[in-house]
Amino acid sequence: MREEDARARSVNPTTRLLLGLGVISAAVALFSLYFLHQLDGLRALQLESIDRNRRDSLQLLRIQNNLQNLALSMRDMTEGASPYPIAAYRTEFDRTQLDLQDALEQESQLAPAERTIQQQSFLTDSLESFWEVTREMFDAAESGDEPAARKQIREVLQPRHASIATTVARLLISNNEAEQEAALEIERIYASVERNTYYFMAAVFAAIFFTGGYMVSRNRRVFREIAQLSEERQQLAGRLITVQEDLFESVARELHDEFGQALTAAGAMLTRLERKAGPAGEDLREVRAVTHEALEGVRRLSQRLHPNVLDDYGLEGAIEWHAKQLGEQTGLAIDYQPPAEPLPPVERERAIHVYRIVQEALSNVVKHARANSAEVRLSCTDGRLLLEVEDHGKGFAPAPGGARGLGLVAMRERAELIDGRLSIEPRPSGGTVVRLEAPIMGGES
Repeated sequence: MREEDARARSVNPTTRLLLGLGVISAAVALFSLYFLHQLDGLRALQLESIDRNRRDSLQLLRIQNNLQNLALSMRDMTEGASPYPIAAYRTEFDRTQLDLQDALEQESQLAPAERTIQQQSFLTDSLESFWEVTREMFDAAESGDEPAARKQIREVLQPRHASIATTVARLLISNNEAEQEAALEIERIYASVERNTYYFMAAVFAAIFFTGGYMVSRNRRVFREIAQLSEERQQLAGRLITVQEDLFESVARELHDEFGQALTAAGAMLTRLERKAGPAGEDLREVRAVTHEALEGVRRLSQRLHPNVLDDYGLEGAIEWHAKQLGEQTGLAIDYQPPAEPLPPVERERAIHVYRIVQEALSNVVKHARANSAEVRLSCTDGRLLLEVEDHGKGFAPAPGGARGLGLVAMRERAELIDGRLSIEPRPSGGTVVRLEAPIMGGES
């Protein structure tokens, strides 16, 4: 179970977001392909059905027009209204036959797929039979038997002509019906594409909504976990610093009570022996001097571990005392600039954190900045404390890792514990400024 939870937590929210975007993109791509496929089908339907039917109908109209011309000519030939003999129409009929054959060939290539072979062959066979009788009729007319030729026109050619004209008319009606059906099919496809587009858009919006909702919920949970971890880390840092301060206080007390008193007693005993020693007094004076130096070192170490000066002089006096002591020990010229007006009382715990930050900042100046001078500025405005430690050397970068990195981390932790903000910025002319801003009293922001 723990391994499953660990694997679940190891999945980055960004991975889930990218996965969701990938699914949505794939859906968009698939729908686009489907949409293009339907459009291609629609375009093919227009080309293959409507345009083909229209071209076929044009050829049928061409055939119908030629048949109409033949009907007019046969009427003139049978009624005797024409001043020309029947044989004189043969050239016109031959020309019409050629045009009809060409139109019939093109029409057969454009004929819709719904037309049967029997329907197409009936038209072709009927025209062929019509032209055979026409040739017989013109042969009779050219031989001088015009009455027989007129009889053939009335009894054979005109009925066959009417049958052919009816067939062509039916084909035209069939083409019109097919064109209407194709238009309805195109309208149906358009409606289907429009409907599917709406469905897809709704699905995409739903996917985006649910994905966004999931990511918002997931991110909120992650942020809550981060905030909880940050709070736990801050609490742990506070406990560690408290334990560290308690340990420093205990060690400082031991140094002061045990080693300090022992060294003080040893110094007093050496003083008495020095008065009685005679010639050995010089050696005893050296031993007493070493003992005194050790005692001063123990006192300084005790003060560093647990600054009693905070209890004796407050935060301002403690910072001033530390700057003076550090300057005397290291030769660093430290200019302490106190606030214009005395600080209000500062809680001891908050004062310790500020004091430790000053200690660490000045320690970094001594160790890393290669500076001859530094400034410590303390001020208070609107209940907020402003502390600045500025060196005039090469500065020190907040590099991660190592003792200096740990020291800077500790400074930031202490600043967070007092609800403050710590910044470390380089000076334009060289050096570094450590700036702390925090409320004087706890609970302020």
